[in-house]
Amino acid sequence: MNSLTGTKSSWEPIMTADTTASSYWFNWRFLLCFIWVTISLTLSALLILRFEGHQNSRRNNNSRETQQEEETIGTLYEDETWRPCLKGIHPAWLLAFRLVAFFVLLVLLVITACVDGGTIFYFYTQWTFTLITIYFGLGSLLSIRGCYQYHKKTAGERVGNVEVDAEQGTIEKYIDPHVEQQHQPRHPAGILGYVFQIIFQMNAGAVILTDCVFWFVIVPFLTIKDYNLNFLIINMHTINAVFLLGETALNCLRFPWFRIGYFFLWTITYVVFQWICHACVKLWWPYPFLDLSSPYAPLWYLSVGLLHFPCYGIFALIMKLKHHLFSTKCPDSYQCMR
Repeated sequence: MNSLTGTKSSWEPIMTADTTASSYWFNWRFLLCFIWVTISLTLSALLILRFEGHQNSRRNNNSRETQQEEETIGTLYEDETWRPCLKGIHPAWLLAFRLVAFFVLLVLLVITACVDGGTIFYFYTQWTFTLITIYFGLGSLLSIRGCYQYHKKTAGERVGNVEVDAEQGTIEKYIDPHVEQQHQPRHPAGILGYVFQIIFQMNAGAVILTDCVFWFVIVPFLTIKDYNLNFLIINMHTINAVFLLGETALNCLRFPWFRIGYFFLWTITYVVFQWICHACVKLWWPYPFLDLSSPYAPLWYLSVGLLHFPCYGIFALIMKLKHHLFSTKCPDSYQCMR
């Protein structure tokens, strides 16, 4: 990685070949890698178009039964972007968590950029770290709006649950707001809501991928080479997962499997960005397995592509574990879709 210091000077991969030479690109290695990327891009696009496209066909309806019939695998309601998964947790707590996460991640990102310069965005790690920072920033905005709506709704219910009697004075009637909410129509999420959901699922796979590659591949390699890790780089590969898991435990978002396509598109965008940069400028590769001069390059590209499935699957299992625990321990309070 770029922010590595220790008993030796800062580490950078060795330049193995002139990446601007035509012979570097016009060969069987790049052809196979290009085929892998093209296949991934095509399948991801088809998957997204197949399932995400149905969202446009949904219509607002005041009938709760009709809404359920129109739900698709990618359906998202507006309140799911800011509502905690348990009824006993006030939405303000989720807002507070998102605000703390956003400011901590933003400060860490700014400090790292000041220490190492803008070249940090040459790395996939910083791309993902920036994405998760954007996620918590957008989530904070949605939670602020959600808390405002929640306050208006609960305030209106308190007023609506009061009867005035001319002779006996004011009499209050208690109506459980959660029971009342069940009989009210739910509004589908807007564009920002779906963008928020998509970024959540992109982060789910990307954070697992970056942290696993870092701790299980790069760290052992650097340990052999007698390099130590500084405080910033350790935090960037730890705190992102901590905040994401905390968000997962609190939020009410769904996790449809087909959005793995966005995860693939995120990585493909990074790979194409690296190809364009190296075709124009003679540069070292940020990760050795991206180097196309190696005869094992096609195998590396295929392996990293296949690694997306277990990384995304691990987070899907975490979501299932959350549903199982909360629906078992708190069946009356848990309000997430299974």
